[in-house]
Amino acid sequence: MSARKVKDNVEIYLSLLIGVVVVAFSILMPDIFWSSANFQSIASQMPVLGVLALAMAVTMLTGGINLSIIATMNACGLVMAWVATNYPPTIGSMALVVLAGMAMAIVIGGINGFLIAVVRVSPILATLGIMTLLNGINILISRGSAISNFPDYILTINSTNLLGIPVPLLVFLAVVAVMWVILEKSAFGRTIYLIGSNEQATHYSGINTRKTIVWVYILSSMLCVIAALLMMSKLNSAKASYGESYLLVSILAAVLGGINPDGGFGKVFGMVMALILLQMLESGLNILGVSSYITMALWGGLLLAFIFLKGINLSQLFKK
Repeated sequence: MSARKVKDNVEIYLSLLIGVVVVAFSILMPDIFWSSANFQSIASQMPVLGVLALAMAVTMLTGGINLSIIATMNACGLVMAWVATNYPPTIGSMALVVLAGMAMAIVIGGINGFLIAVVRVSPILATLGIMTLLNGINILISRGSAISNFPDYILTINSTNLLGIPVPLLVFLAVVAVMWVILEKSAFGRTIYLIGSNEQATHYSGINTRKTIVWVYILSSMLCVIAALLMMSKLNSAKASYGESYLLVSILAAVLGGINPDGGFGKVFGMVMALILLQMLESGLNILGVSSYITMALWGGLLLAFIFLKGINLSQLFKK
């Protein structure tokens, strides 16, 4: 079996892993695992992580990476929190909150894209530098404290259900649908895949690769605004240090979902399946009383194991 075939079958492998996890937890704790409370917990945790994973994946498809997604989420969250708590709860202020977050995202994404596409700084170094800068600025302007007590139009996002489905989960599914259309059904998406496969050849074919890369990092940052809104609604606060553990898990979800770290390959559906697998594992381990630190160590081990498997010759490993 070729390496390409292994990539094409990532959804099958993830389906098998999800089946193994379901069977294992069904045996260990059938009543708790299949309870509505457990599934509500999974549904409440997945949206923020899922949107951040998509923000990471879209840059990885170009052969890059965005280590600043958490810092971007918190920066946009703090800006939106300041607007929300300093203006009366009107339709105008609702729009201003979103516009403020989007403006911040465009600036951050534009700087990331400029450094990577124009200055030709390595994506990992550029986004690491922006992450460090934003973390310092976020702590400086918020003095390390949280901004809380948001108006109802923000809190309603997390507290509302439609047909029994939490609104944050519906927001995540809508984002998935939009990203699926962008990446797999649009010319912009095809260009992203081409850049990830061979940026130089794509450039010589007449495509403005620099412009596309800048827009990719702006898109990644704008997804962080959605994650920030979901986080603000869930916690009723914004803080410089929220979601720090999500960076590793977002990379893990993207890689496990079939996104090629070198770019050029990966599907949105595979990522969604990887997120379901990770959230089911985390929920089950929490119910079993496993420490969150052990869970994080498990995520790190999974990522290292996958990197190791990607580094060996898969065509030889799966050859009959």
